[in-house]
Amino acid sequence: MTATAVRPAVTDAKSAPTRRRTGAGLGLVAWLAGIVFFLPIAWMALTSFHSESDAATNPPSFAASLTLDGYREFFGAGGGASPWPALVNSAVASLASTLFVLVLALPAAYALSIRPVKKWTDVLFFFLSTKMLPVVAGLLPIYLFAKNTGMLDNIWLLVILYTSMNLPIAVWMMQSFLAEVPVAIIEAARVDGAKLPTILVRVVAPIALPGIAATSLICFIFSWNELLFARVLTGVVAETAPVFLTGFITSQGLFLAKVCAASLVISLPVLAAGFAAQDKLVQGLSLGAVK
Repeated sequence: MTATAVRPAVTDAKSAPTRRRTGAGLGLVAWLAGIVFFLPIAWMALTSFHSESDAATNPPSFAASLTLDGYREFFGAGGGASPWPALVNSAVASLASTLFVLVLALPAAYALSIRPVKKWTDVLFFFLSTKMLPVVAGLLPIYLFAKNTGMLDNIWLLVILYTSMNLPIAVWMMQSFLAEVPVAIIEAARVDGAKLPTILVRVVAPIALPGIAATSLICFIFSWNELLFARVLTGVVAETAPVFLTGFITSQGLFLAKVCAASLVISLPVLAAGFAAQDKLVQGLSLGAVK
């Protein structure tokens, strides 16, 4: 064996412990970052099981007795308003807008990736530039439009707004996902006589399912968490969960335990959706990263 053949093997043997130490260090940093992000949620969950007097202590008492009073009051056991209409409104607005976004974004992303139009990069930049306008800048015109058309306190107005707000991001994301779909499969389906709707539903959608799932989850989260438009454009009938949550901050004071209980309950749908789609989310966000 020559010296040139031995030298790389010796170098690899020396660098293996270094790589292991680097990997262990990165793993430790990742765990610390995860703990830092999880601590506020854990604190909120613990506070939600305390009484208002224990929740208001400074510093907080970790050994305080646990109670479900905050959750009982949130669900209207103390004579307060029921949160179910607001939760249903948030679910309707988020799910309906996400569905409409997918229906509109999939053909647009197909045209910009698999069957690219001229200057498709300019089109993508135009879609993204619509998100650069501050939301509050369009609040007054939208409010006047809703008032003149009689759509104030209407859940379908929020569906339209959330669809238009999330559509640029969805097109941008799905364009990169659909660009990874093999063109040969689409051409084979076209040779077999499949039309564009059939190609989109039966060929493109199953292949790009991780990317579609990631896009859907992000659009759902953005719609569920939106507060400004829902606060200004809704009242009683179309009130959403975030607007209902702000009702616990009154002139009488901040009921911390009840707010934490309400925040945890309102966050559960998003957490459940993220947990259920975590594998598709990771696949979708990493799709196209490795050639």
